[in-house]
Amino acid sequence: MTEIDTKIDALVPAWLTLPDIAEQFGIEVTRVRQMVKDGQLIAVRRGENRALHVPAAFIDEDKIVKGLTGTLTLLRDDGFTAEEMIEWLFTPDPTLPGTPAQALSENRGTEVKRRAQALAV
Repeated sequence: MTEIDTKIDALVPAWLTLPDIAEQFGIEVTRVRQMVKDGQLIAVRRGENRALHVPAAFIDEDKIVKGLTGTLTLLRDDGFTAEEMIEWLFTPDPTLPGTPAQALSENRGTEVKRRAQALAV
């Protein structure tokens, strides 16, 4: 396990596999893989079998958390890797307050996107 894996595991409280998400959304796992490929979701390899996992906080019942996809696009444009995006989204920010991932789930995505845009400056 790398240093970034350890850091991410300490920040992210729960994970879902792609088949878990497919079941929750009521779709085929290939569609979830396409969501990852299209940048709507990010997934990292974890565990003994290095299966792809998505932070559970990115899923809101049967859909992706509102504002996540746009935020991921901004972070990707800023040159972030998937692991760096997860680290940024789950690192507490006292001025937010909470983490950017929490803010997205609480429908405070505008402020999260503003902060992601500012990273590029």
